Amino acid sequence: GGYGYRLLDKMENTNISENDEELGIKVDDKSNKVTNIALFGLDRRESSGNTRSDTIMIASLDLENKKAKLTSIMRDTYVNIPGRGMDKINHAYAFGGPELAIRTINENFDMDIRDYVMVDFYGMADIIDALGGVEIDVKPEEVKYINNYIQEISNTQDKKINPVTASGKQTLSGLQAVAYSRIRYVGNGDFERTERQRRVLEQLMDKALSAGALKYPKLMNELLPYVKTSLNKGEILKLGTSAFASGINSLEQYRIPVDGYAKGQKMNGIYYLVPQDLQSNVDFLHRFIYEEKENVAQEK
Repeated sequence: GGYGYRLLDKMENTNISENDEELGIKVDDKSNKVTNIALFGLDRRESSGNTRSDTIMIASLDLENKKAKLTSIMRDTYVNIPGRGMDKINHAYAFGGPELAIRTINENFDMDIRDYVMVDFYGMADIIDALGGVEIDVKPEEVKYINNYIQEISNTQDKKINPVTASGKQTLSGLQAVAYSRIRYVGNGDFERTERQRRVLEQLMDKALSAGALKYPKLMNELLPYVKTSLNKGEILKLGTSAFASGINSLEQYRIPVDGYAKGQKMNGIYYLVPQDLQSNVDFLHRFIYEEKENVAQEK
């Protein structure tokens, strides 16, 4: 435990505001029941500066009901970004880093998020490799796009190319899995893209949970250099200990906007996913996170 605590120094820790008003939080009695953390995946081709968060998720830890939940927020969702006006939600991170991105989520979806974890796509590839890859049933139409993204990433990072040669169930390397997670031009567009991302992340979480306590220091040593977060070492250890002690061993998934409550629309030649009824999406999200099972809309 002491060694693991020291290893947390390898993780990049950044402070954000602790003021609820500045984070767009309206505190209610749900805030103490579930811990919500924002997860951001950045398509960062440069080593510094903010960029758009092309993956946006809410990780929810519900100790009372012994559940972990993961909600994707569609990157093209048209929302109000404080101080910037209406725009795609994934632009908030580029405009103001994690603090503005969190505030945008909180104000639009009535959430109570105070912390975040960020990893860029290149770091994610190394994390996946450290955990032994992920098993994915690759569809025939996905092979071409996986290899196209592998080539693109390889060109910017000088990584060795190992293309996917066939469809079917197989273990994808980090580079292959990241490329798989970026596909958005086959299937149901960005909707299916978020499903791929959650599929990969679920496997990573399962592998980490099943690795066993003796392997955790080695895993932490390999993974933490790729992670940036507002959580301090004590908070991370407390969350991890609580999750294990409560017996959480599964992950429930969701996505917003939900089907039937948003519509794709072009404005000045740019595509946006416009919520037709934002409050309904807020209600569905809260029912999913806070165990209000009745009338929870399901993604298709």
